[in-house]
Amino acid sequence: MARVLVVDDQADKRTALAAALVCAGFDAVPVTSADAPRMARDAAAQFAIVDLMLHGTNGFELARRLRRDAPEVSVILTSEYHFSPTQLDRVDCGAIAFVPRPFALSELTDFLRYKLDGRLDRGAA
Repeated sequence: MARVLVVDDQADKRTALAAALVCAGFDAVPVTSADAPRMARDAAAQFAIVDLMLHGTNGFELARRLRRDAPEVSVILTSEYHFSPTQLDRVDCGAIAFVPRPFALSELTDFLRYKLDGRLDRGAA
């Protein structure tokens, strides 16, 4: 079962998404942006779904920190704002994807499973 960190400073959003991911078969852990780097290292997470608009930092900067401190964690950014793959590449934050809100949970879980299958094919867990 893949461990997914759900990083959002709005408790209702992170709790709701984490609960939905648990129901979909993931081991989802809701965390604040302040706890994310430590949790990424200590919790053996495969993914971190990171809200772009965080208090005290932003999702791009947090993604860079996660890439530096926990490179095994794949970061997926999310927001009500929309970014193209080209814009995401230009930010150079290490995120593997940007998922605009609102999104269908099934699309997110299908994407996570697809990425997880790719990791397993390469021998990583």
